[in-house]
Amino acid sequence: MPILANRPRPSHLPRAADIDAISLDLDDTLWPVLPALVNAEREMHQWLLERAPATAAICSVERIREIRLLLAMAHAEQAHDMGWLRLQSLRQALEEGGDDPALAVGAFNVFLDARQRVTLYQDVEEVLARWKGRYKLLVVTNGNADIDRIGIGHYFDASAAAHELGFGKPDRRIFEYACSKVGIAPPRVLHVGDDLELDVMGARGAGMHAAWLRRPDLQQQARRASEREQSGEGQEGGAAEPPPAVFIDLRAIEQALDRA
Repeated sequence: MPILANRPRPSHLPRAADIDAISLDLDDTLWPVLPALVNAEREMHQWLLERAPATAAICSVERIREIRLLLAMAHAEQAHDMGWLRLQSLRQALEEGGDDPALAVGAFNVFLDARQRVTLYQDVEEVLARWKGRYKLLVVTNGNADIDRIGIGHYFDASAAAHELGFGKPDRRIFEYACSKVGIAPPRVLHVGDDLELDVMGARGAGMHAAWLRRPDLQQQARRASEREQSGEGQEGGAAEPPPAVFIDLRAIEQALDRA
């Protein structure tokens, strides 16, 4: 996520009467994803310790992440599919450790199960419940979270997932596909997400409205990362001008829609 030096500009959204559907990103929009991923990787590595100790001994969680990043660079056509990348990185790690690569499926399933144990932000269910009565609700995601297993699937009318479609955000096709699932034209849909490029620019490229959701807890993490970059601990990063519609939670978006 880009690091901003200045506070967001005032927010502007279409009137509530001018939209018929709202699409939402999942990770870092409806819940903070990092705690779930860290726990899921820890449980996966413990599973490997018990069943593939040679691999676990030479392939730490960090090493498996490194393999995944290298795979994403080598297979750009699969970069949208986190499940494929995780599974392939596990197979490669098992091969490096001299263990059976077929164990990758079991390890990945352990990760996937744990990855669904997320903690929703406090505003999520109350706002989704109200929006459910007013709009069609859509999911547009590049991740592999399962909204039914998480317990919020009943709020949504349709979903578009990159690993199922073969393309992901910011490709306009994933947004257009989501809109088509409920028969609503993109100009009548508002997309909400945390990523400036993937969510905001991607949705606008498909002709949709967009709201940039910047959760305060995640911005604290981003500021710390920015301080490390400036001190030479990380890679250099540039500031980006925010889009017009910037919000700290779903309640703020709801209020802005009603005021517009």
